Amino acid sequence: MKKIFILLLFSFSLISFQFANAQLKITETKSVNQFQDENNLNSTTEIAAAFATTITSTDLKKHLYIIASDEFEGRKVGEAGQKKAAKYLVDYYKSMNISSPNGLNYLQNIPVDYFKGRSKNDSENVLAFIKGTEKPDEIIVISAHYDHVGIKDNEIYNGADDDGSGTVAVLEIAEAFKKASENGNGPKRSILFLNLTGEEVGLMGAKYYAENPVFSLQNTVANLNIDMIGRVDAKYADNPNYIYIIGADKLSSELHQISEKVNAKYTNLVFDYTYNDENEPNRFYYRSDHYQFAKNNIPIIFYFNGVHEDYHKPTDTPDKINYELLAKRAQLVFYTAWELANRPERIKVDVKKN
Repeated sequence: MKKIFILLLFSFSLISFQFANAQLKITETKSVNQFQDENNLNSTTEIAAAFATTITSTDLKKHLYIIASDEFEGRKVGEAGQKKAAKYLVDYYKSMNISSPNGLNYLQNIPVDYFKGRSKNDSENVLAFIKGTEKPDEIIVISAHYDHVGIKDNEIYNGADDDGSGTVAVLEIAEAFKKASENGNGPKRSILFLNLTGEEVGLMGAKYYAENPVFSLQNTVANLNIDMIGRVDAKYADNPNYIYIIGADKLSSELHQISEKVNAKYTNLVFDYTYNDENEPNRFYYRSDHYQFAKNNIPIIFYFNGVHEDYHKPTDTPDKINYELLAKRAQLVFYTAWELANRPERIKVDVKKN
């Protein structure tokens, strides 16, 4: 009897152990699945963050000290310095194996007559392109003008902030998207990197593109325009962690919401909407290249650091740029473009134009 009892006790213990082990395996499986689900939720964030880190203050500084050097003679539209800058941009895109759209060889030529006396020669927009993996016909445009005002009274107006800062930011953002593509994480929608000429003489390069689009304006989802993001204005002298956001809510409430969420998730800059007010006397919304897109009912964001004491003066030089801040602001634009390019549905135009 004692042997039978011991045998039954042993059998019961074995069954209990097997049941507990099975329960442990179920718990472990649940934990693994939960971990995988959390990983899936976070994967897009982690991937975006990994490629955003390729936008560095060191690279931005290297580019800007060239673009805003005396050799480029203030990059006045149609003149030798602007042509040198265009070549620098094209050479960079080629070195990164970022393609030119539709066989343009990177240059959209604008004839001298188009400028109506504001340029002595033809000029060029510079375009580079990364094709979307799933929705290639839908286009996100990231733009900045690379021209400036040239030489006046024998002084070179280098335009380091205006808009050398935006120009080099576009280069670094393009590199980040290219590296993502090479690692199998290319954007679902296509990205057009648009370096514009003629902004300083009336938004002429953007106007020409809008009238002669390389990609259908109807298929253009949004324009993120960068014009002066390397300096700090007087208002934020003691707190430089800011950016002025203009136009995000003018045509699309979704674009405004995305912009806010992306900043909260990644960069935590102070968003200042002072210049977004329709009654603000500077009317910056109408004064940079994005407006040529907004006029065509394309949602835009204009990124801007505000006016400073060196604005349109020969003292706007690359030694005065805050490169860490420039990198952070450029990363903000990258993250916003990443979200616009990869979200399931394109943003909607749902705000009536003023």
